[in-house]
Amino acid sequence: MTDVRMLVDTVVVASALPAFVLAPRVLGRRSGSSVRAGRSVSPFAALAVVTGLIYVNQVLFTVYVLRVHGGDPSFIARYLPTGWFDMASANPVLRRIAGSFPAPELLAPSVLRVQAFLELPFVLLALATVVRWLDADLYRQIARSALLPLASVSYTTVFCLVEWDLRNPYTADDLVVRSLSAVLAPILVALCAARDRGATRTPASVPGLLAFIGSLGALGVLVLVVYDTALLYNLGRLPERLPLALAASVLLLGLRRVASRLQGRPARRGPTLAFLQHALRHWLSLFFVPALAVRYGVLFGTPQLATGVGLVTVATACALAARDVLAEARKTADGSVGPPDGQPSPGLLLARRLGCAVLAGTGAACLAAWLTPRSYCEVMLLSVTAAFLVTTVTVCGFADARSVTR
Repeated sequence: MTDVRMLVDTVVVASALPAFVLAPRVLGRRSGSSVRAGRSVSPFAALAVVTGLIYVNQVLFTVYVLRVHGGDPSFIARYLPTGWFDMASANPVLRRIAGSFPAPELLAPSVLRVQAFLELPFVLLALATVVRWLDADLYRQIARSALLPLASVSYTTVFCLVEWDLRNPYTADDLVVRSLSAVLAPILVALCAARDRGATRTPASVPGLLAFIGSLGALGVLVLVVYDTALLYNLGRLPERLPLALAASVLLLGLRRVASRLQGRPARRGPTLAFLQHALRHWLSLFFVPALAVRYGVLFGTPQLATGVGLVTVATACALAARDVLAEARKTADGSVGPPDGQPSPGLLLARRLGCAVLAGTGAACLAAWLTPRSYCEVMLLSVTAAFLVTTVTVCGFADARSVTR
C-alpha cells in the first residue's frame, strides 16, 4: 500500500508539471479557422454511446453470473471492497434473458475486462464534453495537442495502480486491456474533435456562465450515477437512482437549449465576469491532464499533496485570467494614462469585486457542505463546487451591473 501511495503521488506531480508548460501554449494557439461546414460529431454523443455499452456489459455480466455462477458474485466480490456487486439478479427481465442466452460461458470477459476498456473513454469524453461546452475551439486545440495523449497516459497509470492495489485473478488481463484502451481512447476523442464543426463559446454573462455551471453539475450527477450503478457493478441500485438520473438529464437538456440560445445574443463583458470566463478556460486546460490523478490521489495517495496540486492549478488559472483581463482593460483604455481621479486602478477594482464574490461563494460552499448528506466524496465535492460557483458568478454579475449603472 505504501508503494502504491508513493507511485500515485508521483503521478500527481508528474501529470501536473507538463500541463503547466503546455496548457498556456494551447490557449495561445486558439483560432476559429478550423471550423468548416459539414456534419459535426459531438463528444457528448460519443459519451452516450460509451455509456450505453457500459450498461450493456452490466446486462451481460448479470447473465454470466446467473447462468455460470448460480447468481452468486462472490467469486470476484471477495477480492474487492464493499460497495461493489449489488446485482439485479432478481429482475424478471434479466432472468428471462439469462435463461435463453446461448453459451453464457463466453461472457466471461464481462467480468472487469470490458469495464477496464470502457472506463478511460468514458472519463476522457466526459471531460472533453465539458471543455466543448465552455469553448469549442479550446476543445479542438486540446484534442490536437500533447495534452490529450498525456491525459490518457496519466489516467491509465492511475487506473493501473488502483488495479494493482485491489489485485485479483483478473488484474493481469485488466492491465493489458487498460493499456490497449490508453492507445485507442485518445484516438476516438481526436477523431470526434476532427469532425467537430461547433463554434460555441460560453459568453461572459450571468445566464451564460450559470447555464455552463448547471450543465457541469447535471453531467456530474449522471457520471456519478453511472459509476455507482454500472462501473461498480451495482445494477441493482439503478431503480433507486433512476429518478435522479432522469431529473439530471431533463435539467441538462434544458440548460443546453438555453446555452444554445445565448450564443447569438451579444453580452456586455464586465471585467469580473470576463475574469471568470478566462479563469474557467485556463483551469480546464491546466487540469485536463492531472484531473484523475488528483481525484485518486485523495484516496490512494497523499491527500494533502493532491489537494495542493489542485489548488495550485486554480491559483495559476486565476493569475493567468487576471493577466488577460487587465490586458483587455489596457487595450480598451484607448490611450488614457490612468483611471480618472478618485477611481481605483482596474487591478484593484477587480480584486475588490472578486474578494467580495469569493467570500460570498465560500459561505455558500460551507452551507452546502453542511447540508449535503455524507456518501461518496464526489457528491460532497460536486455540491460544494456548485454552490461556490453559482454564488460567485451571481455576485460578480451584480458587481459588474452595478458599476455599469454608476
